[in-house]
Amino acid sequence: MKVTVFVSPKTTVLDPQGAAVEQAMKSLGHESVEGVRVGKTVTFEMPGEDSPETRSKLDELCDGLLSNPVIEDYRFEIEQG
Repeated sequence: MKVTVFVSPKTTVLDPQGAAVEQAMKSLGHESVEGVRVGKTVTFEMPGEDSPETRSKLDELCDGLLSNPVIEDYRFEIEQG
């Protein structure tokens, strides 16, 4: 199965990279853009099926390695195939 993990700064954490991207977008004429946040995406393959046990293991992986739980949130999507 294919797993995609999306990591982004918590809404309470300043995001200077997002602010810079937002300012650049506005300078290009996209004045209605607001609240830009910049994060990262991690994709990988792993054996098995989508199950509560698999989701628990993914939570451990995301919370312990792929994100910093103090300043980042994460979510993941599982694609069978």
